[in-house]
Amino acid sequence: MSNNTIGYNIENINTLDTPALVVFPDIVQRNIQKLVASIDDVSRLRPHIKTHKTLEVTKLLQEAGIQKFKCATIAETELLAIAKAKDVLLAYQPVGAKLFRLIEIIKHFPEIKFSCLVDSLAVAKEMAKIAQENDLTLSLYVDLNVGMNRTGILPENAFELILSLEDIKALSVEGFHIYDGNIKDLDLDVRTQQCNTAFQAVNDLVEKLIGKGIQNLNIVAGGTPTFPIHAKRDKVECSPGTFVYWDKGYLDSFPEQDFEPAALVISRVISLPDKNKICLDLGHKSVAAENPLDRRVFFLNAPDVTFIGQSEEHLVLGVPENHSYQIGDVFYGLPIHICPTCALYEKANIVVHEVLTGEKWKIIARDRQINY
Repeated sequence: MSNNTIGYNIENINTLDTPALVVFPDIVQRNIQKLVASIDDVSRLRPHIKTHKTLEVTKLLQEAGIQKFKCATIAETELLAIAKAKDVLLAYQPVGAKLFRLIEIIKHFPEIKFSCLVDSLAVAKEMAKIAQENDLTLSLYVDLNVGMNRTGILPENAFELILSLEDIKALSVEGFHIYDGNIKDLDLDVRTQQCNTAFQAVNDLVEKLIGKGIQNLNIVAGGTPTFPIHAKRDKVECSPGTFVYWDKGYLDSFPEQDFEPAALVISRVISLPDKNKICLDLGHKSVAAENPLDRRVFFLNAPDVTFIGQSEEHLVLGVPENHSYQIGDVFYGLPIHICPTCALYEKANIVVHEVLTGEKWKIIARDRQINY
């Protein structure tokens, strides 16, 4: 087994039950500092908390001067409220019970500015009805579809929607939300060209609205792949999320962003089924499994293993016949996709100066409901 765990070695690893998620706060803080240094004004940062889902990382972001946040679930909204964030955007169009839950949070935390997304006039009218019944004005960002084709309204179709929203009582249009997660070419120049082309439709919409006297709308744009591009735009708020922990997927794909992996999954060999196979306790309940089998985790201290099979609690790897692996050997795994991996764990184990401290960060917003 390789000893390629520089920067991630854990001296008291034998005290850790596996599979386990471990986080290195020193690296998290460095990543936050790098993010702040990469933009001209910290007030233009609105990081997404979907990656970490923790109160502890949220507080580290706040200590760095970040006051605006973006989230995708009601539980994440609750977490940000508990953290006393000043400005929270629920990057989702709430319908049904989700809308009622958002209204209750807004009423419970009147000192916090909350907003959500909308891309439908029918939904907006329902929002207005419920907001009026609760004596509230609901702040909205119009969700624009610039190529992701997941949610949102095409920019060329958004003009009439915005004019209609302007006339509805109990609603306040704050601006636009643009998520361009479809733009992730490995070549930064190509990615920049694609991003700028998609953003032109947003600029056209803004100019058309100015002609109608509607101006000074906020723009929240991008995720991690397009962050360096949107960071150069005047006044646009940027909302990367993965930067806090980073992962193997983004490390390989976006080397121009100098963030460091800050979270690992730790696993152990639990069986030697035959002479060229070993089995680890890292099933797909313990590491994000949406990618092909060989693109779920990279082992820092065993980079040359092959991936044979994975089930709920087991990961079978191929190794040379003359291997020296033993039952109990520890594997340091760098997740390919850290965001859904974090959501598989109740807590993250904290490592400082190569030692497990015993402190655990509860991944509180992995639950769908917190209730303050």
